[in-house]
Amino acid sequence: MDSDTQQPLAVRAVLFDLDGTLVDSAPDLAAALNRLLVEEGKAELPYAVIRDQVSNGGNALVELGFGVKLGEPNQPELRQRLLDLYQENVAEHSSIFTGLDELLHELDQHPIPWGIVTNKPRIYTDLLLRELRIKAAAVVCPEDLGVSKPDPAPLLLAARQLATPPEQCLYVGDHIRDIEAGRNAGMQTLVAGFGYIGIKEEPKSWGADFIANTVPELNAWIRQRIA
Repeated sequence: MDSDTQQPLAVRAVLFDLDGTLVDSAPDLAAALNRLLVEEGKAELPYAVIRDQVSNGGNALVELGFGVKLGEPNQPELRQRLLDLYQENVAEHSSIFTGLDELLHELDQHPIPWGIVTNKPRIYTDLLLRELRIKAAAVVCPEDLGVSKPDPAPLLLAARQLATPPEQCLYVGDHIRDIEAGRNAGMQTLVAGFGYIGIKEEPKSWGADFIANTVPELNAWIRQRIA
């Protein structure tokens, strides 16, 4: 069979991005930013405006709220205060996206090992997973290798931890760096179209194997791939 027409291998392990893919954490991140804005005597921002920038991290949220960019005076202090406020209420309003808990249960029953590869620092990742009682077989954070996505190294580490060849792993994410990392790691990739995708972003151009606009679409596609 011609290589261009070969079917991908069955999925034997699933890896998820965390924020905006597995967990809807934007409400608590938005609350932290708005608390900081109020502390600094500024008006709160609409939730939708903050959600659009959540995937870009703390630096982007500080720039959004205060117009202060990385490297500018007062930026490190604002970013650290934002993170401190977030840590105080990391899971007050956050939750697994509705319907994904059912998929995780099915993966556990199959059994298909699953894990998390995130650019979220470990201190907040571990706290969030503990509060939400999420127990993944592998959790890789930037501190583990000193690199972050789109570098494929964290994904490859997770694949080794799950004892699964990369080509039989699926990586699910909601940002172009997730899909780039997955593709560069030789994995199959899926876009969580319900996640924190900015209004100016075009997931169709990312080169993923599939775009799931809803959790039911995501679950159905993964069920087909692990069958």
